[in-house]
Amino acid sequence: MNVLITGGSGRLAGYVAREFADHQVVLTDVRPPPDDRARLPFVAADLTDFADCRRVIAESEPEAIVALGAIPYATDRVGRAAGGPPFDTTMRVNVLGLYYLLTAAAEAGVRKLVQTSSVVAMKGGATTYRYLPIDDDHPTTVTESYIFSKLAGETMLQWFWRAHGIHSVACRPAWIWSPEQLQEHARTIAPTTEWESGLWHYVDIRDVARAHRLLFDALERLPPAECYYAGAADHRAPEESRELIERLRPELAGSIPIDLSGRQAFVSYAKAQAAVGYQPRHSWTDWR
Repeated sequence: MNVLITGGSGRLAGYVAREFADHQVVLTDVRPPPDDRARLPFVAADLTDFADCRRVIAESEPEAIVALGAIPYATDRVGRAAGGPPFDTTMRVNVLGLYYLLTAAAEAGVRKLVQTSSVVAMKGGATTYRYLPIDDDHPTTVTESYIFSKLAGETMLQWFWRAHGIHSVACRPAWIWSPEQLQEHARTIAPTTEWESGLWHYVDIRDVARAHRLLFDALERLPPAECYYAGAADHRAPEESRELIERLRPELAGSIPIDLSGRQAFVSYAKAQAAVGYQPRHSWTDWR
């Protein structure tokens, strides 16, 4: 099957391309891919240019798309700094770029797509949570453009399923870490002294790539435009989960039912596990 991977020059795309090595993979991005992907077909294109989206689909003739291309932070928070990207880059790439890609795909008859969303679509910018561990049904607090862009992208998948029959699902990865980053974290880990509103979530990049493949393989039997969180089984703090709550946020321990054991993550991937058998294989503790 011909599979087009957007964001093909990014770090995640290298791992995803390996997961799809049994398919005919074509990469697209605004810049050429690094040497580890130099053997793969590549079409230069800018997601924020509709003509480019049309052209890359015409040239690659994909039967399915893995839409990794996105800005992973809010550029309107940093974009005004000297040398930073334009303030609206997150919105243009993550919202308008996805719209152009989906529109071009619909015109060309592409009907399968896996999109990379984010844990922020279920966690948002919350500093408090209604329950722990949170899951894909937890309400989201929108506090910045990046969170909004991911929620908008997921809503767009629903739109294009109803209007154009594009069967898609979204993967919601936690904070993506490379093996090298996890090894360094294990080397420098220190006792936790304060609560982290992000719940210490993370995921090994290899597990994220595998999650995309699992969702892709199950696409036809999954509900259209559904979303699935992919994270690590544990968190980045060295202490056990219940100890962290009781010491740093005792009000949560007394008021919210918490079923946690050991260093179990505060964000649940149970939905992806039940749907496609997702089970993270890697942890920063592999290097302890």
